[in-house]
Amino acid sequence: MILIMVTTGFFCSGQSSTDSVYVGTLDSTKNVQSQKPSIKLNENNFNTKYEYTESNGARIIIQNSFPKSGINYTDPNGKKYIYAVFWTQIINETFDPLELTIDFPLDSFEIPSSSGNYMRLLLPYDTMTIDKEPLYDYGLTIYFFFLDNNLHKSSSLKRTINPKDSSSFHVVTLYNHGINGTLRTGLGLLKKNLFYRINNKEIHC
Repeated sequence: MILIMVTTGFFCSGQSSTDSVYVGTLDSTKNVQSQKPSIKLNENNFNTKYEYTESNGARIIIQNSFPKSGINYTDPNGKKYIYAVFWTQIINETFDPLELTIDFPLDSFEIPSSSGNYMRLLLPYDTMTIDKEPLYDYGLTIYFFFLDNNLHKSSSLKRTINPKDSSSFHVVTLYNHGINGTLRTGLGLLKKNLFYRINNKEIHC
């Protein structure tokens, strides 16, 4: 049985705080041992960390970033949006390949606590790497070209994450006006189903 633990960190006045809560279980029949991958990153750079852990130490870890940017984007028809860039890292600390498939819906949805503000989720083609973390927009360099050509298309991602390895990817949130308060997102797993949380709203993907 794999136990899902969510660790959420947030910042206020230069100080950090961490809360932990159990949110579900994930069945597993594999008998494996855990080894940490070589990739290291300051965990204070992540907003949420999900750990799916077996009793023998085998783990899948999902880490979700804080947002960057929030700059205006104008589509080819002149409609204005605001965007923010996030990124997610998935670490496979097992002996088995992890097949990852994410499908974001084409339709936009209303943002919780921001009435009349609608959001789209998009997965750019750029590959996120740890060295891009301190860069503007997390090193995403083709987002205007990508948005121009994918604004009205569904967005998906498929990857195989080998044992003792990790994979990272950008997520662009696109919405039609500014948000009152903070915007926090993150990928999570409940049983074998992925979801992407935007504040208190869960999008099954």
